[in-house]
Amino acid sequence: MGSRQVTSWQDRNITVAGLGVSGISAARALAGLGASVTVVDGGDSEGHRARAAELEARAKGVSVRLGDAETLPEGTDLVVTSPGWKPDSPLFLAAAKAGVDVVGDVEIAWQLRGENAAPWLAITGTNGKTTTTQMLASILRAAGLKTAAVGNIGTPIIDVVTGDEHYDVLAVELSSYQLHWAPSVRAHSAAVLNLAPDHLDWHGSMEAYAADKGRIYEGNTIACVYNVADPATERLVEEADVEEGCRAIGFTLGAPGPSMLGVVDGILVDRAFVQNRQKNAQELAHVEDVNPPAPHNIANALAAAALARAFGVEPRAVRDGLRDFRPDAHRVAYVDEVDGVRYVDDSKATNTHAAEASLAAFEPVVWIAGGLAKGATFDELVRKSAKRLRAVVLMGADRALIAEALARHAPEVPVTDLERTDTGAMLAAVREAARLAEPGDTVLLAPACASMDMFANYNTRGDAFADAVRELASGSAADKV
Repeated sequence: MGSRQVTSWQDRNITVAGLGVSGISAARALAGLGASVTVVDGGDSEGHRARAAELEARAKGVSVRLGDAETLPEGTDLVVTSPGWKPDSPLFLAAAKAGVDVVGDVEIAWQLRGENAAPWLAITGTNGKTTTTQMLASILRAAGLKTAAVGNIGTPIIDVVTGDEHYDVLAVELSSYQLHWAPSVRAHSAAVLNLAPDHLDWHGSMEAYAADKGRIYEGNTIACVYNVADPATERLVEEADVEEGCRAIGFTLGAPGPSMLGVVDGILVDRAFVQNRQKNAQELAHVEDVNPPAPHNIANALAAAALARAFGVEPRAVRDGLRDFRPDAHRVAYVDEVDGVRYVDDSKATNTHAAEASLAAFEPVVWIAGGLAKGATFDELVRKSAKRLRAVVLMGADRALIAEALARHAPEVPVTDLERTDTGAMLAAVREAARLAEPGDTVLLAPACASMDMFANYNTRGDAFADAVRELASGSAADKV
């Protein structure tokens, strides 16, 4: 897949696929540069019509076509897609037949950068992208740099690069979808945090998924950051076509070798961006400076620190930025302690890799899991986590898949199967988990599944868990009165 750099947008006929946040951002920006823009979306609900009317009223040169996401508008010479649209969508097949390029909003943002544009420090991976990107932004701010966390989070990246504010550097989260459609992006430095099977229905294979993740390293100038514990990420570095002098920088939860960051006696240290790295190491922060200090989050912090150090940030700013950072809701978030049992919400753990990292942070655990499996299998997750499990409470559409893996690999662990899917199901799950837990245990919501079978999204699921824990706590307090 290639993409031609556009020197002028004036009078271009551009089709934007999707009337979501990124699609609207792209349509407005391109129309503002003189392009004629048609936005297409298969939806035709009241909400779609309202968004379409607002966009057409505010952006001269934009028209919206609803109810047909398959037909390529006549005269189109470029298609700009929102991230979630699959490569085999009929619209893109029609574009390919007509010899029309398809690119994403991130590619457009890259092409719209002005003179003296802020360098990009880019992050991808199956899990931990958002947390690491936000950690990086916090470190950069602590160093006194003007920055923003953008890409797959926050303000649409097109709005940032075309806005009036000048940034010193951008912390850019990129999904595999976005990377697939962004062939020209060349980051200052980039990190692939980890690789595990995910979104294979979109990419078609693990090989294609990994290849799209690996695009983030193409053309890096200073550092390609990889996970020492995940050899697949190092292979992507080895395969990347980078600028002369660009270095491979590893991060590890163990003691680091030269050109790595790691952990020694509870201290995060740098043996990559120091003089005489064969013998010397630079202290960056303590494990306790990372919130929360779970193993997978320490790995996130090391990756963020590596990118910041590649940009020349001083060690003190790494420490201060990590101390200042507060994770988003539903990411290994402590909710409460009731009768000596801790309750932790990691509703964002929507796949097995994320759930495995979450489970590794606690012991013993009463695990609440289940939802939409998205084609995942659970044998490896259960096999690796079995010794940590006090009990398991299962809910959701594909809970039987997890139950079967538990029967094979952890037959001694008590399992409660909740069939109900009504709004009170989470309260029932939390009460059952409380019955099974003992003082000192952690009740952990780490579903390893998507939420849409029972909840609007993982945020709603996490909120339901927190509400159920609060209700449990108030009942426990009342019992003690």
